[in-house]
Amino acid sequence: MISNLNNYPSGATLEADVCIVGAGAAGISLALSLSGRGLKVLLLESGLEVENDQVQQLYAGEVVDEKLHSPPDKYRQRRFGGSTTIWGGRCMPFDPIDFEARDYVPHSGWPIGYDDLAPYYQVANQLLEAGTYEYDADKVFDPEQQAAIKGFKSDILKTNNLERFSCPTNMGDRYRQRLILADDIEILLEANCTGIRLGMDGKQVKHLDVVSLQGTKLSVIAKQFILATGGIETARLLLASNDVLPTGIGNKYDLVGRYYQCHIAGNLGQLTVLGTTKNVRHGYEISPEGVYCRRRFALTADTQKKLRVGNMVARLHFPKIVDPSHRIGVLSGLFLAKNFISYEYGKRLKDGQATLSTYLKHFANIILDPIDTTKFLYHWITKRTLAKRKFPSVILSNKSNQFTFEIHGEQYPNPESRITLINETDALGMPKVKIDWKYLPEDIESIRKALKVFKQEINQSGLATFEFNDEQLEADLTRFGAYGGHHIGTARMGKQPESSVVDENCKVHDISNLYIASAAVFPTSSQANPTLTIVAMSLRLADHIAETLQAGKSTHSIIS
Repeated sequence: MISNLNNYPSGATLEADVCIVGAGAAGISLALSLSGRGLKVLLLESGLEVENDQVQQLYAGEVVDEKLHSPPDKYRQRRFGGSTTIWGGRCMPFDPIDFEARDYVPHSGWPIGYDDLAPYYQVANQLLEAGTYEYDADKVFDPEQQAAIKGFKSDILKTNNLERFSCPTNMGDRYRQRLILADDIEILLEANCTGIRLGMDGKQVKHLDVVSLQGTKLSVIAKQFILATGGIETARLLLASNDVLPTGIGNKYDLVGRYYQCHIAGNLGQLTVLGTTKNVRHGYEISPEGVYCRRRFALTADTQKKLRVGNMVARLHFPKIVDPSHRIGVLSGLFLAKNFISYEYGKRLKDGQATLSTYLKHFANIILDPIDTTKFLYHWITKRTLAKRKFPSVILSNKSNQFTFEIHGEQYPNPESRITLINETDALGMPKVKIDWKYLPEDIESIRKALKVFKQEINQSGLATFEFNDEQLEADLTRFGAYGGHHIGTARMGKQPESSVVDENCKVHDISNLYIASAAVFPTSSQANPTLTIVAMSLRLADHIAETLQAGKSTHSIIS
């Protein structure tokens, strides 16, 4: 059922077997998986079922450098469904190499491996409505008819690396009825956790302080507690809960909030495919079950190790939108509509100061390109606006066969990239966060080395050419800073308390009944968007919690 904290008398105490804080991708996946196992589950959600400005403002805080990181109330949604209410739907698993300790990537290595997550990835793929768990394009599509670059062969540069797209699935909307009908789950809206209260020995959570913006307060007692509040809010809660442990929960070794990673990303270079436009496939393909998929370029794991570089993928992308010299009416239309596009996607359209001449040239592009513009608008309305499974993004026919590469690279873990608390508080009295996201020279050098191999393999093929501006590489990769809203690594997983916050089961070291379910526990960031792995990790954690409480297996499939 769904209820509201304000319907309870202030000062009340709620009890459950498992209390989950946060009803986003992780929290909802956990609740669905735990349902039917003979457990009483309480799912706390700060927001409502729709966006609320007052609730969203609780995310506000400071950023050391806004050129490198967006304000903390952007990219995240504090409401039922969490950030799945605004995400783009891109799904792909981490690669086996991402879990390995690599001596050239400091602080790398997970206490679990790819095989530990593999069965959960399959269920997560279904839960996010991304179709069959298969990410090798050659096994989904005809490798000859659907090649990224027709005839391209390389032993070290893969072009059959695939990404799949969810509807995109809003977890709140999609599974709302299922959660309501579950008699072992209660969803409590407008319920903000403002404190994790430990026993005097600091070894166990006794209760949570929960309060609404209207002032209703209650306590939650449970056998097991799970924070599913994302990489930023998790660090905030752990650090702010310092009444028993002065440095905060899980922070004995000053690790909470450190190693904050996103991804190194940007559009750069020029790839020119020789011959006709039929020689390149840069758009979305539809899998047999009707899921949009797209190919990516990536180095093999062996090549990464030989070069001593982090993981990275590249997608074919259209020319720079803000430059009207592309003469594409649709792109100019996007530029002119930049102030009406959501923050997450409009940011890249506000690159530099546009002159009157620039605007006039964009208007001219639209006027001189009416047929393609009209076709695009029809396609966008029918395949995006009105469709249940939405066309993922703007993809245009490319008559010149010239593209940029859209880079998405692993960020090396850096203890000086961190989230801390400031003295200023929000409407609930919680200290706000300060975000100091930093990247390392090694991050840029890693991508530089990879791109040089891209260039070598592509140019020697005789099928295409690729060039990039080496001197401008850092600027290209940091132009939009920590783009993407991927909040990773702030409560990292590991075997030893001296170097991690949680163990291999996501339990906070030395706290017997407190777990974390979010990208906060990822020791490294991979090349991949984190949502699929967040859900897979949450499903794995649900099994561990059920085993710990000696509950049975779920009596029904979590997919319905």
